[in-house]
Amino acid sequence: MEKTFIINGMSCVACANRIEKVVSKIQGILSVSVNFPIETLYIKFDENFDIEILKKTIESIGFQIDEKSEIKDITFKILGMSCVACANRIEKVIGKQEGVSSINVNFSTESASIKYDPKLIRFSKIKDLIKSIGFEVLEKNTNKIDEYTLKKQKEIKIIWFKFIFSAILGIPLLYIAMAPMMFTGIPVLPKILDMNENPLNYALVQLALTIPIMLIGYKFYIIGFKSFFNLSPNMDSLIAISTSCAFLYSFYNTIKIANGNFHSVHSLYFETVGVIIVLILFGKSLEMISKGKTSEAIKKLMEITPKKATIFNNGKEEIIDIEEVLINDIIIVKPGEKIPVDGVLIEGETYIDESMLTGESVPIAKFIGDNVFAGSINKNGYIKFKVTKSLKDTAISQIIKLVENAQNSKPNIAKMADTVSKFFVPTICLIALISSILWLIFGEDLEFSLSIFISVLVIACPCALGLATPTAIMVGTGKGAQNGILIKSGEALETAYKIDTVVFDKTGTITEGKPKVTDIFTKNMKEDDFLKIVASAEKASEHPLADAIVKKALEKNLELFEILNFKAIVGKGIEANLKNYSIFIGNKLFLEEKQIYLNDFENIYENLAKEGKTPMCVAINNKFCGIIAVADTIKQSSKEAIDKLHKMGISVAMITGDNKKTAKFIANQVGIDNILAEVFPEDKENEILKLQNTGKKVAMVGDGINDAPALARANIGIAIGNGTDIAIESADIVLIKNDLKNVANAIYLSKKTILNIKQNLFWAFIYNILGIPIACGILYIFGGSLLNPMVGAFAMSLSSVSVVLNALRLKNIKF
Repeated sequence: MEKTFIINGMSCVACANRIEKVVSKIQGILSVSVNFPIETLYIKFDENFDIEILKKTIESIGFQIDEKSEIKDITFKILGMSCVACANRIEKVIGKQEGVSSINVNFSTESASIKYDPKLIRFSKIKDLIKSIGFEVLEKNTNKIDEYTLKKQKEIKIIWFKFIFSAILGIPLLYIAMAPMMFTGIPVLPKILDMNENPLNYALVQLALTIPIMLIGYKFYIIGFKSFFNLSPNMDSLIAISTSCAFLYSFYNTIKIANGNFHSVHSLYFETVGVIIVLILFGKSLEMISKGKTSEAIKKLMEITPKKATIFNNGKEEIIDIEEVLINDIIIVKPGEKIPVDGVLIEGETYIDESMLTGESVPIAKFIGDNVFAGSINKNGYIKFKVTKSLKDTAISQIIKLVENAQNSKPNIAKMADTVSKFFVPTICLIALISSILWLIFGEDLEFSLSIFISVLVIACPCALGLATPTAIMVGTGKGAQNGILIKSGEALETAYKIDTVVFDKTGTITEGKPKVTDIFTKNMKEDDFLKIVASAEKASEHPLADAIVKKALEKNLELFEILNFKAIVGKGIEANLKNYSIFIGNKLFLEEKQIYLNDFENIYENLAKEGKTPMCVAINNKFCGIIAVADTIKQSSKEAIDKLHKMGISVAMITGDNKKTAKFIANQVGIDNILAEVFPEDKENEILKLQNTGKKVAMVGDGINDAPALARANIGIAIGNGTDIAIESADIVLIKNDLKNVANAIYLSKKTILNIKQNLFWAFIYNILGIPIACGILYIFGGSLLNPMVGAFAMSLSSVSVVLNALRLKNIKF
C-alpha cells in the first residue's frame, strides 16, 4: 500500500533527510521518500500499519502533516529521442513541474515512468509539455501489440529505406571526391567531371548528390538545432553542427570556383557531409534492431495471452475480443486452448500447463474451485471458469509490469552515467571549438581546423554512455523473468551482487509449510485401523497437525467414524468419543496425567522429537495404542539451494520461531550452521538489523505476512512466489517458481549483469577518452596522421552497436 502526504514546516533539504530517517524506522514502513521542493512525503507500508502513528511521529519532531490525494503512477512511451541527452531534457522539464513527485526516462526502452498528483497537474499537460520540446507521447497497452510497436516497426523500415537510398547517393559521391586523390595520374572519372579540367562540374555534381542525402537526414537538423538553441544540445546537435559547417564551407568554395578560383576545388567537403549522414543512419539502423532484441523477453510475455475469448452467454458460446471480457464472465476453454484471463474453475477437470508462469514443465491437475491463470494451456479437458481478475490485473500482466518497472528504474551506476551525459555534449562542442581555434593560432589553415572541428563533433558518442546501463538491465531482468526470477528494480539488481549473507525463514520457505504425517507406530493394531480411529477423532479439530492426519486417512480412502463428543485441551491434546471408542490424543505428559504410560515406546517418542517431528501419543479405551508423528517436510530444492550459496562464498542462516532442537534438526539436514531460533515474528526485523550492524549485506528470503518487515529491512528482500501478497509487495525480488535454487540464481544473475554494465561503461568511456584526443589531432603533433571525419562517424556508430551487442550476451547465461 502507498500514500502521499503534504509536510509543512520544512526549511531545507536537511529537514527532508531527517524526516526520511525517522519515518523509515517506524515498524510497518516499507519505503519512504521526502521531496523538499514540493513538500511531499511518499510512503509504502504494510496493511497493518497505523497512519496515526506516522502523524504523531512527524508532529513530535516539529512538522505538520496533511493527507494528500493519491499519487498516480503511469508508464508511457516516448518517440523521437536520439540519445540520452534527450531523456535528460525531458526529465528536467517535467521533473520541475508542481505535482510531479518523480520521473524516470529510459532512452534505451524509449519509455517514461512518472508519479504525479492529478489534482496539481493533469497528464494531458505532461503530454503537451513533452510534445512542446519535440517528442511524441504514446500511452502503452501491455496486453497486445499496440500503437507503439506498430510505429517502431514502421520506423525501422523507414530508417533502413533512408540508409539504403542515402548509400545509393553516398557511394558515387565518395568515389567522385576521393578517387582522383587515391589514383593520381590515372583517369578515374570522365573528363566532364575531371577536377582539374572541369572543376565547377566536379563541385556541382557533388553538391547535387549531397543535398538529397541531407534532406533524407533532415531530422538530424530539425531536432539538433532546436535542442542546441534550447540550450540542451544532443547527439543530433553534434551531427547538425558538424555537417552544416562542412556543407557551408564547401558551398562557399563552390561559389569561388564559379568565380574563377579553381584552386578551391581542393577545399570541398561534400563527401564528408554525405558519408557522415550515411554512416550515422547505418549505425541507427543497427542500433534500433539490436535494441529491439533486448526487449524480446517482454514481447514474449505480451504474446502469451490469446487475443480472443469464448464466453458462455445466455446458454450460447460467443467469441469476443479479450479486452471485452468482464469480471464474473463465464469462459469456456477447450483442450489445447490457452486460458485468456485469470479465474476460478466452476465446471470440469483438466491438466493445465503453467510453465509460462512457474517454469515447471509438468502439467498441474485442476479441479472445481482451483485457480487458473492467463496464458497457461488447457491440455485435455473441456472446462468453464469464472473470471476473477480484469485483464490488467492478471498474474502475467503483473509480471510484465514488474519487469518493465525494473527496466525503467535507474540504479546508482546508471545515475553516474546520466550525470556525465548531461555535460557531455556541451563539453564536446567546447572542445571542438577550442581545438580548431588553437590549430589556427598555431599556423594551420582553415581547412585543417575545420577538419579537426568536424572530427571531434562526430566521433563523440553520448549514445554509448546512455545505452550502457539500461540495455544490460533490460536483458538481465528479461532473462530473470524467463526463468521465474522477477527483479523489481535496477537498485535491487545492483545490490544483489553484493550479498554475503542469506537468511531463510523456515516455515514455508525451507520447508513446505504444510505438515504431513511422517511416521505411524502402533501397538497390537493394524496401521489403517489405528489411522482411521485417530483421524476420526481429529477431524473436529482446527489444528494444522489434525488436518495433516485427516488428509492422510482420506488419501488412503478410509471411511471415518462420526464423533459423539469432542474436547480440545490447549497445549496438551484432545479427548473424543466415537462409536465404541474413548480416545485421548496428545503429548506424553497429557497421557501420563491419565495414568497411561508409553513404556517400550519411550525411545521412539524421544527420537521423533529429536528429528524435529511432533509425536502424538494415542490411547484408545484407556490403553496406549501407538504414536503418530507429524512434521513440516523439507522442500526438495532446499539443500541444493543452500549448497549453491555456500559454493558462491555466501553465509546462510535460518530464522524461525521454533524451539532450538527442532530448528537444529532442520538446519543440519539442509546444511545450515547459523540458526536463529525461538524468534518471535515481530523480532525478525531486529535480527536482520543485528547482522547488518556487523557489516553484512543481507538478503532475507520469506513467504509470510510476518516476514514483510524483515524483507523490507534487508538489503535485498526475496519473496517466494506462492507467498502472501504483502510479502511479495515488500520484497525486491520475487521467485515465481517455488524453487529455492533461484535464490542463488538471482544473485548470480545480478553479478553477471553488473559485470556487463561495467564492461559497457568501460568501453563507452574508453572510446571517448581515446577517440576525442585523436580527433583533436594529438597524433598529428607527434608525426601521425589526422583522423578523417568519416572514420570518426563510422566509429561513433559502431560504438553504440557494440555496447548493445555486449548486453545481448546476457541472454546466453546458464544457471
